[in-house]
Amino acid sequence: MNDILYRIALKKMPLIGDITAKKLINHFGSAENVFAQKRQNLEKVIGIGAKISKNFASADYLRQAEAELTFCQQHNIRIFTYTDPDYPALLGQCLDSPVVFYQRGNVNLTNKRILSVVGTRQVTPYGIATCEQLIEALAPLGVVVVSGFAYGVDITAHKAAVKHKLQTVACLAHGLHIIYPKVHSKYCAEIEYNGGFITDFGHLCDFDRKNFLARNRIIAGLAEATVVIESGRKGGSLVTADIANAYGREVFAVPGRITDTYSTGCNELIASDKAHALLSAESLIERLQWRFAQPKAIQQQLFFNLSGDEQRVYDFLKAHGKQTLDELASALQQPIYQLSPLLVQLEMKGALRPLPGKMFESVG
Repeated sequence: MNDILYRIALKKMPLIGDITAKKLINHFGSAENVFAQKRQNLEKVIGIGAKISKNFASADYLRQAEAELTFCQQHNIRIFTYTDPDYPALLGQCLDSPVVFYQRGNVNLTNKRILSVVGTRQVTPYGIATCEQLIEALAPLGVVVVSGFAYGVDITAHKAAVKHKLQTVACLAHGLHIIYPKVHSKYCAEIEYNGGFITDFGHLCDFDRKNFLARNRIIAGLAEATVVIESGRKGGSLVTADIANAYGREVFAVPGRITDTYSTGCNELIASDKAHALLSAESLIERLQWRFAQPKAIQQQLFFNLSGDEQRVYDFLKAHGKQTLDELASALQQPIYQLSPLLVQLEMKGALRPLPGKMFESVG
């Protein structure tokens, strides 16, 4: 417990980030030992100058850390440190992973199948449907769904995970003393029941947009892959995708029409080879080498709620066999720009699969 106190105090010091904190701990053997050093010893560590070393003379940071520990004990919050045996394995691989972070709830962060789902706050019906269908299709795999608890795609992903009895992790850009946005407080109990909230911000840290980058690195770092459902050209979820790429993780993006504002970011990720086109849940499963335990039972679950237009395309493929996009457009007398989103939706629902040569066939 003593070293946890000192690690929290390190995190609260200005000019000391997670990388520097770990460097100091590794150099001196423990966080407590760091605080026992004289300034000249601290300044022998590369990157530690007088501006940083002078802060160790103040007892204020230890007092703040003691208050943090008390708050966590009073509110049933678990503190993780980066050397804990059950610290999330994938997050621990990241150079800038948190020295300490805080968790409230019942989430199992040692799960081997963790997926981050992110996207715009201005999610469209297409984005909502795609997000819900993806998570429903992944439900039999017991995937943990990670997102940022914001409006739009984030809360859609959390709600879909709860609906399908999957654990879900909400990563916050503030301390655990508040919930932002406040309107989402109504979802807290069900998320904590089979999941939870995590943050590396202390209980005196209120919501601030400048914290998004730190929050997003945890979203990207926890997961084996990040899926961008919808995003404008400059969406914050693109930053999360960039971080995931920098960590060497898989990134997927849902393609959309070139005229749709909130598909622009996804289309550009795909076009620039920064993301795989997410055309179906199966394509993600194959890429990540995840496997269903009972594939036949799963297949039946993937057929649901086809719209009239989707049913028409599916029925044609079932009756006529493999078809190219051009052949489908000609036979159905439907423009390609209208047909392409229908094919994406059908693939997400498991009702068709793409073949080499830009062909498609029905499933089932």
